[in-house]
Amino acid sequence: MSKKPAAAPTERRRGEGVKFVYEILRDEIIDLTLPPGSPIDEIQLAERLSMSRTPIREALVRLAGDGLVTTLPNRSTVVSNIDFLNMHHFFDALTLMYRVTTRLAAENRTPADLVAIRAHEAAFDKALADRDAMAMIATNRDFHAAIAEAGRNPYYTGLFCRLLDEGRRIMRLYYSSYGDAPPSTDTGGHAKMVAAIEAQDVTEADRLATLHADLIVGQIRSLLAKDRRQAIAL
Repeated sequence: MSKKPAAAPTERRRGEGVKFVYEILRDEIIDLTLPPGSPIDEIQLAERLSMSRTPIREALVRLAGDGLVTTLPNRSTVVSNIDFLNMHHFFDALTLMYRVTTRLAAENRTPADLVAIRAHEAAFDKALADRDAMAMIATNRDFHAAIAEAGRNPYYTGLFCRLLDEGRRIMRLYYSSYGDAPPSTDTGGHAKMVAAIEAQDVTEADRLATLHADLIVGQIRSLLAKDRRQAIAL
């Protein structure tokens, strides 16, 4: 008499399907292939990915939790808009978290923390050398999250990770503004921050984190402020 297959593989396959859909949509939204406001049609997605609508719906729930999609009152789903009008609030919070987490990391880091931080720094450097913007966004997020973890304050870590996740499309605009090859004046700050954290120099860590945030925020603000009008013959 044959035995019934265990439930675990089925559950795992279903989970893998949700992860598959989630990662595809997440990357397309972050890469702005799916622009803000774009409708997401579950039926078309199911046909495109050759999947049932169940994992697609579950993936959309995860994306909504990330702030990347929005469910409208009529139950349709769209890519979330980027709130440019209130971007200054986001920048203020992001800069503060850069500073606080890097300061705390300098105070509380352990040798194991430094190993993890350096691993993420190396991954970012590789993505930078490859001019892989999506990898740069992911590894930059993980680098700063590892610094936050080294600070030993889970509330700051949670808030900072939320800001980093919500800012992924902003970082895509940032890298695009440099043709996916940002200058060393912007990217070289990682190594200096790691050195300050290792030396447990809290003041220098704070200064470098502030500078790093200011470079990114300044570039985004400059990008948003550009006059893109074109001369039109009348």
